[in-house]
Amino acid sequence: MKRIGVLTSGGDAPGMNAAIRAVTRTALFKGMEVIGIRRGYNGLINGDVFEMNKRTVSSIIQRGGTLLFTARCEEFKEEAGVLKAVETCKKLGIEGLVVIGGDGSYRGAGDLSAHGIPCIGIPGTIDNDITSTDYTIGYDTAMNTVMELVDKLRDTSHSHDRCSVVEVMGRRAGYIAVNTAVACGATNVLCPERDYNLDDIVNKIQETRKLGKQNFIIIVAEGVGHSEEIANYITEKTGVAARATILGHVQRGGSPTVRDRVLASQMGNYAVNLLEQGVGNRVVGVRGDKLVDFDIQEALKMQKEFDENLYKLSDIISI
Repeated sequence: MKRIGVLTSGGDAPGMNAAIRAVTRTALFKGMEVIGIRRGYNGLINGDVFEMNKRTVSSIIQRGGTLLFTARCEEFKEEAGVLKAVETCKKLGIEGLVVIGGDGSYRGAGDLSAHGIPCIGIPGTIDNDITSTDYTIGYDTAMNTVMELVDKLRDTSHSHDRCSVVEVMGRRAGYIAVNTAVACGATNVLCPERDYNLDDIVNKIQETRKLGKQNFIIIVAEGVGHSEEIANYITEKTGVAARATILGHVQRGGSPTVRDRVLASQMGNYAVNLLEQGVGNRVVGVRGDKLVDFDIQEALKMQKEFDENLYKLSDIISI
């Protein structure tokens, strides 16, 4: 291939810039030209692009967010929008595309591949809810951000003998919730994969108070929600002052960790190697610490197991 494009789509994630950098410099090393596409599929439809060089991606590996910006594109969900994007690629001479994002971004990459534009997807989302990979770019940074913030909340919970109900991101998956619950010593964790009973939480708080515990952390995944209601219920039933804190989009920001920077760089390099071979309609992932790739449609049908052992561990060691 002589010229490839790169874009980021959907929610931003720390490490996306590292992936963009790796894609750009690997392609340039191989003698390809690189076109940066701003604001995801919107930019591809509307021709919001620019040519990238080695210096374009200087000093971005440590930055959160994405140099290329990102957006969700309703127009691209329709056939007419896909055809506009295909025409842009042909007009600009883009022979292959690297798409960094989540499942929705993958579906778009699959549509473009079906219309003759080879695409490689790279998993970029803090929720780690892409089924074809053990790990997604941004996940480690987000968990570390949550851990630091919950540690700060624990300081004030300890000072006032309170319970902090902390809502973390994860609409469809509780991976951030269960991992940070273990890391922060949370009393309970609520996630979409498992049913819960508020009275069980109340009973645990009451039992541990008898053992001398005076402050409590409850981690709630976004997909469960109702953090304010949960806090009010705990206060009503236990007499412990409970406060709800929704961490929100702060979890998406910040400088990426070593793990996110290295993995994003490896995945970006891997994606360009696939395009160089003329391979498209694939997504890059990690399985057992090894880089792998799958057909996009196959990847979208895969199932991801919830770590039941980690979930049980969080309960066992939180007394």
